[in-house]
Amino acid sequence: MKSLVAMLDGFDRRRFLEQAAKSLLGVSLVPAMSRAVSAAEAESTGKAKRLIYLFMTGGMTHLDTFDLKPGHPNQGATKPIGTNVAGIAISEFLPVLATEFDKIAVIRSMFTQTGDHEDGEYLMRTSYDQIATERHPSVGPWIQKFRGRQSKSLPDTVLIGAPPRHPGAGFLDPSFSPLPIGDPNRGLENTVPPAYLTAESFEKRVDLIQQFDKKFRQKFKSRDLQSYTDFYAEATSLLSSGELKAFDLNQEKKEDRDRYGRDAFGQGCLLARRLIESNVRCVEVTCGGWDMHTSIYNAGTLPSRAGIMDRALGNLIKDLSKSGLLDETLIVLTTEFGRSPQLNYNAGRDHHPAVFSTVLAGGGIRGGQLYGSSDSAGHAVDQDGVSPADFNATIATALGLPLTKEIFSPTGRPFKVAHDGKAIAKLL
Repeated sequence: MKSLVAMLDGFDRRRFLEQAAKSLLGVSLVPAMSRAVSAAEAESTGKAKRLIYLFMTGGMTHLDTFDLKPGHPNQGATKPIGTNVAGIAISEFLPVLATEFDKIAVIRSMFTQTGDHEDGEYLMRTSYDQIATERHPSVGPWIQKFRGRQSKSLPDTVLIGAPPRHPGAGFLDPSFSPLPIGDPNRGLENTVPPAYLTAESFEKRVDLIQQFDKKFRQKFKSRDLQSYTDFYAEATSLLSSGELKAFDLNQEKKEDRDRYGRDAFGQGCLLARRLIESNVRCVEVTCGGWDMHTSIYNAGTLPSRAGIMDRALGNLIKDLSKSGLLDETLIVLTTEFGRSPQLNYNAGRDHHPAVFSTVLAGGGIRGGQLYGSSDSAGHAVDQDGVSPADFNATIATALGLPLTKEIFSPTGRPFKVAHDGKAIAKLL
C-alpha cells in the first residue's frame, strides 16, 4: 500500500480521492482540500483580496471587441461606440461595458509566441510553456500557496466550465486543487447522500474509515497520506455546511439571473459573484466559441458571443461596484491569442498571436485607460508590448503575491508565480 501511494502522481492522487469518496461516503464531492496548508509566505501588498478570472477560449478577436480600426480596410463590419470615458471607443457589441469603462483598463498590446489553442491557453494561465516533465500551477493555487487558506469549509479556487486540459494545481500538493463545476445552473452536484444513506449510517461509514486508517496513518506518515486524510475531513465538513447555498443559483432573483444572461457564461459569472461574496478566493469562468474562422459577422457568431460576454461581465462589474466588493476583487478577461486583421476567404478571422487585447478591472487597477497599442492595421504591437508573463506578473502584484519567490517542484526545479514577468506599474 505504501509503495502504491508513493507511485501516484498529483493527478492520480486526486482521481483516487474522488473514487474513494464515491464508494465509501456515498457521494461524489470532488474538491481535494486541506486545512493543513502552508501559511502565508509573504505579506500582501496588493489591494485585491479575490480574483475572478474569465477566459475566452478560441481566440477572441481584438479588432471586433476592444481594439477597433475605424476607416482601415481591416475594420470589418464592426462599428465603434463611445464609452463613458471621453475619447475611448469600443465595439458596438459591448454596450454594457461601454457604460462601465471608467472601471476598466484594456491592454491592447498583448502578444504571444504560439497560435496553438492548447499551448496558448496553458501559457496564459501559467506563464510557462507546456512541457512533458512538469505541470505548472494556475493562478488560484498560487494564491493559496502564498497566502494560505481563506475559507474553513469552502475551496479556495473554483473552476466553472474549465476544459479538461486545465493545469489546475500543477506540481503543487493535491490539497491546492481547484474544485471543478461543469454546469453553473446545477451547482455543486451530488452533495446530497442517496435516500438509502441516512445521516446516521453516513457518520458510521466515516467512523469506520477513520478506525480502519488510523494505524496505517500512524505507521506511514507522508504528505500524500495526509492529503488523503484531509480530503475526508474537508469533504464531510462541507457536506454539513450551510455554505453550500453559495453554489445554488436558485437563491437568486429571476430578474438578476436574466440580467446576467441565461447562457452558461452568464450564469457562471453570477455564480462567481456569489462565491466571491461567500469568501471563495479565486473563481475562473470559461467562455468558449471564439474560434471564428468562418462567417464571423453572422448573427450567431461574433454578435452573439460578444453580447454574451458583454452582458455577463458588464453586470458583474456593476454588481460588485454597487456592493463595494470591486475595490478588493480583481477581474481579469483574457484569451489565448487574437485573430487575424485580414478577413479570410470564408469571411472569418484566423489565429493571430502577434497582438491581441485583454482586460483588467477592480482590485486596485486604474480604470478608464488603454495600455499599449497595436499598429494601424491591428497586425503587430506598436507600443508597450505585454507578454503572458508580464500580464500574470501584473495580476500577481495586484493580489500581493511575491514575484521573486521560488517554489521547487517535486523534480527539484525552481519556479515563480509569473516566471520572469514584470508588472505593469501604469495599470496599478
